[in-house]
This record gives sequence, structure tokens and C-alpha cells, in this order.
Amino acid sequence: MKQQDFETRNNPDWVILERWLSKVDSKKSSTINDNTIAAEQVVPMYRQLCHHCALARSRGYSPELVGRLNRLALELHHVLYQHNHRLLPQILHFLFLGFPEALRANARLVGLSAVFFLLPGLAMFIGCLVNNELIYTLMSPEDVWHFEAIYDPANAVLGRERASDTDLQMFGFYIKNNIGISFQVFAGGLLFGLGSVFYLVYNGLAIGGVAGHIVHLGFDETFFPFVVGHGAFELTAIVFSGAAGLRLGLALIDPGPYHRLTALRLAAKEAVKLIYGTTLMLLLAAFLEAFWSSSSTVPSSIKYTVGAIFWLMVLVYSLSAAWRRRGSQSA
Repeated sequence: MKQQDFETRNNPDWVILERWLSKVDSKKSSTINDNTIAAEQVVPMYRQLCHHCALARSRGYSPELVGRLNRLALELHHVLYQHNHRLLPQILHFLFLGFPEALRANARLVGLSAVFFLLPGLAMFIGCLVNNELIYTLMSPEDVWHFEAIYDPANAVLGRERASDTDLQMFGFYIKNNIGISFQVFAGGLLFGLGSVFYLVYNGLAIGGVAGHIVHLGFDETFFPFVVGHGAFELTAIVFSGAAGLRLGLALIDPGPYHRLTALRLAAKEAVKLIYGTTLMLLLAAFLEAFWSSSSTVPSSIKYTVGAIFWLMVLVYSLSAAWRRRGSQSA
């Protein structure tokens, strides 16, 4: 291809990228018109520009053209690379704006998920307090014995039996365990929501049953100080994961004007925002469980106080999102 034909075909894209760079440099407010592009379009156009640079060099086009394309590619690389380093501001923006917005948009599903999770858990907790044998309808004797050993006050280490010697290794174990539960609850939504309902109910029964059984044994002095801190983030994250899964299931049950696959894809874009938030919560829960909850040097009174603060923070954060949603609807 001659250089003139090459420039005629591709110059409009180069001009668009140059104008986009000018907007970024001048930090002007974004305006959508024929001469601008959305940020998500820049990356594929940048890759195409790199291909154009390689073609221009291999075909021996003029140094002026090669220089122009090289400069444009380098400037774009610098901007994109620089933006990738703004991780902390992006996380903070998501925590204070993006995640609450996702909770507001899915407030009813969050409430429904909480019902599926908390009501079976509460019922099983009360049932195991009244009848200590009820736990064996859900778990094997070996599993029950394992949980009894975990919270036995005679243990030197609080929490789950450690297969490793360091808190850091247990941190990795808790991450794997927590993320695994969250993924099951979320991915279960692909079964028209039934999988999410099943895992929410099952985990509610399991957690409530273990708690009731441990309290019945009189191990509450070790159990509650251990779980009160990280439980605020871990249990709430399970509920939010369930809401994300129910969002997928609802799209499959009632796709509206879309084909089911299209409706699922659209729902997944919204549901994944909830999963981003729950992942951050589960990482925090794993950190607390490994380094704070398992500590035998911190008095129980301090753990209860800190745990109450954590629960208050989570509840205020969640409920304020719902209140803002209600206010915006009534406005």
C-alpha cells in the first residue's frame, strides 16, 4: 500500500487520538461529539496505532510519518500507564460512590438475600440451643468434633486449627476459604437463581448450627470474641454475593425485551460491581481473622468493642445506601 493511501485510510483515527490526548492534557470536562471518544475505546485504538507504527517502519514510509506515529504512541502509552497507577484513588472512588450505588440499585435483592441467609441461620441457632443433637442432621460427627476442638477454651490458639505456623499463611488460607464461599453463592445464580438460594440457605444453616452448638457447650467465651470482629464483613459479604447471584438468576427468569444471553450479560455488568465490593470486604475479613480475631493477647472486652464498631460501620454503610435510594425515588 502506498503511503498516501495508508495515511488517507488511517489519519482520521490518528487525529481522534491526538484530540483525546489534548483533552487529557488540558483536563477539560468531557464532551461527547464527533471528535471525541470514550475512554474505553482508547486502548483498542492504541493497539491499532502500534500496529500502524510497525507497518510504517517495515514499509519504509517517510521519517515524518514514522516520527508522528511514534510520538503519538509514546504519549498514549505514558497516559495509559500513568492512569494505571491511580489504583488507590480508584478504590476509594469505588468504595464511596461505586459500591454504594450498586447496593442502592440492588437493594431489594440484598434484602431478599439477607432473608435467605439470616432466617435459616437464626432458626438453626435456636434449634441447636434447644436440641444439641440437631447439628448432626447437617454435619457429620467428625465435622462437629472439629468445630468443638476449634473453640475449646483449653486450646492455646483461637479459631480454626492451624495447618501452618504463621498468621500470614493463615491469612492466605482465609482468603481462599472466604472467596470460595462467595464465588459459590454468586455463580449459583447461573442456575436461574436456585444455586444462590441453596448456598445462602445452606451457609446460613451451617453457621447458625455451629454457633448454636458451640454456645450450648458453653464455649461462648471463646466463640463470640473470635467471630465478632471479622464476622461483620464476612457475613455481610455473603449476603451481598447472594444478591449478585440473584441478579443473574432474575435476568435468566425474566429477560424482558432481551434474549436471555444478552440479559445475562447486562446483569453481569451490574452484579460484578457487588462482587468487587464483597471481595474487598472478604480480604479485610481474612486479614482480621488471621491477625486480630485469633490473637489470645487482646482482651475479650476490647474485641467486643471493636466488633461492635465494625458492625455499626457496616450497617450504617449499607443502610445509608438504601436510604439514599429511597430519598432519590421520592424526590
